[in-house]
Formats: sequence, C-alpha cells, structure tokens
Amino acid sequence: MADSALRLVLAVVYGSVIGLEREKNKHPAGFRTHVLVCIGAALITLVSVAGFAGGDPARVAAQIVSGIGFLGAGTIMREGTTIRGLTTAASLWTVAGIGMAIGAGYYWGATLATLLVIVVLFLFPALEKKILRGQYHVLDLTVADVPGQLGQIGVKLGQLGVSIKSIQIAPGKGDHALVEIGIKTPATLQLHEVVNRLAELEGVYTIKFEDS
Repeated sequence: MADSALRLVLAVVYGSVIGLEREKNKHPAGFRTHVLVCIGAALITLVSVAGFAGGDPARVAAQIVSGIGFLGAGTIMREGTTIRGLTTAASLWTVAGIGMAIGAGYYWGATLATLLVIVVLFLFPALEKKILRGQYHVLDLTVADVPGQLGQIGVKLGQLGVSIKSIQIAPGKGDHALVEIGIKTPATLQLHEVVNRLAELEGVYTIKFEDS
C-alpha cells in the first residue's frame, strides 16, 4: 500500500517538473496534462502488475503507448500548423513512459529519463540556435488570408532547400494574416535570396526578418 502510494506521488512530481516547461511556454498540453498522464500511466502499470496475477503486463504497457499516441495527435491538431506541437506530443509520450517506469518500480530509469527530458526542453532550444547560428532565421510575413497561401510558401521554401522549424499564425487586419516562420537555411544559401523568392509569391505583402 505504502509503496503504491509512493509511486503515484513520484508520478505527480516527475510529471509536474516536465509539465511546468510546457506550461511556461503556453502549450496546450501543459502542467496538469503531463501530471495526469504520468499518474495514469503509473496507475495502469501498477494495476497490470499487481491487480492481474498471471497476466501479461507487457500487453497493458503496449495499450498505454497506443493510447498516448492519440492524445499526442490531438495536441498537434490543436497547435494547427506549428511544429512545436510535435515536441509537446513527444513530451506527453515520454511522460507516459516515465509513469510506466515508476509504476513498475524502475525508479532509477524514471529519474534519469526525467532529468534528460528537462535538459532537452530547457537547454536544447538555446543550444540548437547557437549551433545553427547564421543558418537559423525568423521571418515575419504579412500574407493574404486565403486557403493554400501557406502551402505556396512551404513549396517555395522546399524548392530552396530551406527547412521549416516552426510556424506561428495570427489574424491580421482585414483579409490579412500574420505568419512567423522559423527556418534553417543551407550554408550556401543567403537569407536575402530566400526573402526575394518569397516576395515574388502572390499574396505575400511584407517580409521582416531577424537572425537568431
């Protein structure tokens, strides 16, 4: 009884530590979502191990992994076109794994995984931008708010060999939309070439940019 309670409390602690970062950056799956996922995964694992003697805990674990995939997909859909939804989905999936490890009594693995997730979420964004300095840029575009506009921009960037790292969309004035795109350019491609090619597209009105 006491051991089960300890595992559920640890699930709250570990899930909350990871969820705080998501909440801080205003992602749809934040503090409470990560805590609940971690608790649920730990509890289901506890039940599969202790509640069904002679059963196969691995089958229950597989169902947790499948179920969390649907929750993660819902997070990405809610984020719209922004790639950051993938990170949130991945953090939910990892938190479920941490909860399963706690429920199974694998404390060392759960602790190490939590620490590694914290490092990735808190430190890696700055490290990534530092490594990609000179190649990572942020473009602020004012575009026509019509179907297919983002698709045209994506196709043009793809033709240039530019990778899209993030996209943020906000309504503008009238029939305009404001789009913030984080991109990684090839070492041989100058940013002004990217800007000039995007400016040629119909429905792209203004482009502002800054190096990260």
